[in-house]
Amino acid sequence: MIAVPEPGLTERELIDRAVALRPALLERQAETEQLTRCPQATHDDFVRAGFYRTLQPRRYGGYEFGLPTFFRVVTEIARGCPSTGWALSLSAAHVLQFAAQFGERAQDEVFGTDGEFRAASTVAPVGVARPDGDGHVLLDGTWPYSSGAPYSTHYLGQTLRAPEEPGGPPGPTVLFVAPRSAWTVLDDGHGALGLRGSGSNSIRMDRARIPRYLTREVSLLDLPVEGGTPGSKLHGNALYAGRAPSVYHGELAAVMTGIAYAAADEYARILVDRPLTLEPDRTRAELHDYQRHLGEALGVIHTAQAAVQRTAEDYMEACRRNVSGDAPFTVADDNRLAIVFLNAGRTAWDVTQNVLFRTAGSRHARDGERMQRYFRDAAAYWTHIGASMAEPLARRVGCDRLGLPSHDIPLIP
Repeated sequence: MIAVPEPGLTERELIDRAVALRPALLERQAETEQLTRCPQATHDDFVRAGFYRTLQPRRYGGYEFGLPTFFRVVTEIARGCPSTGWALSLSAAHVLQFAAQFGERAQDEVFGTDGEFRAASTVAPVGVARPDGDGHVLLDGTWPYSSGAPYSTHYLGQTLRAPEEPGGPPGPTVLFVAPRSAWTVLDDGHGALGLRGSGSNSIRMDRARIPRYLTREVSLLDLPVEGGTPGSKLHGNALYAGRAPSVYHGELAAVMTGIAYAAADEYARILVDRPLTLEPDRTRAELHDYQRHLGEALGVIHTAQAAVQRTAEDYMEACRRNVSGDAPFTVADDNRLAIVFLNAGRTAWDVTQNVLFRTAGSRHARDGERMQRYFRDAAAYWTHIGASMAEPLARRVGCDRLGLPSHDIPLIP
């Protein structure tokens, strides 16, 4: 057992710490974009606060809090700095899949003696895993858009099993976890439209050699979870018996909700600070139209957040029922949860661009303005592979309702 840094820490206290960091994160936004990752000071703040350990098993120095708490933390961090919230979400959440799918030997090695675990990941498989004949596999390839990579201690990636014979087709998808010593972060995180500080660099492996027990022939898009997993049995917690795609969409939706709240915060500041052109002793805050714009936006954002939180609770219940034997956690369940998360993210994007950015005024669309940054960050989500799953996911949900097969509808083009 690895000691938990703060045994008495509560979920409420963790969320309050995220809220308390908002002023510092606001001040560091420009620096974060310039660095293409959050500053060391922010990373240190996260380590002290315990954010990276939110979902981590207590056996290995984590707090083992639920998904609703994690998403609240992510939303609050993204409200202070969207790029930082994105990096936190996409590096601290992958402990769920690792702790669920890998056995005790692998977890003992990976969590080590200090429990430090932050894992960037990408959903698409890259390269092939070649056995070296000595109980290890060799990995080669470049995994792009690995958000959170600069501060990650591990990489949770996917590749393909090498062909059985030269020239033959590759084998099934292989999920692997590789320590930081096995890969290099490439300096290619510049030039993005938005989320410029999310540390979404590529990582490179050149004949990286890892033990075979740190690999599994499973896909993140279709993890075997029915009746429980190696991790749910090891940790005695149904949290580690859930599917991955819905969590993935929840991670993004939690960030998007935070971005929308950030835009609403900035909008309220603009209304109070901006005098009217013809009546300089009054501000936009006194005009009914702008009051209505802000109230409409907040109502929609509150709704998106409620959807994220309630769906996270539904995910936890699906995990519990899966382990108890009441009902398996099916692909149809995953589709249903995922599309609600995705719709919450889309709702946050719509209100950010259609109400807040549109009516804030063109002066706030200039470089260096926070409203411009929030628009860019939200737009980056809307072009992300997660948002591009909307159409196939909707088709899946429709087929599930009609009793037609949906499992083979690919989520990734």
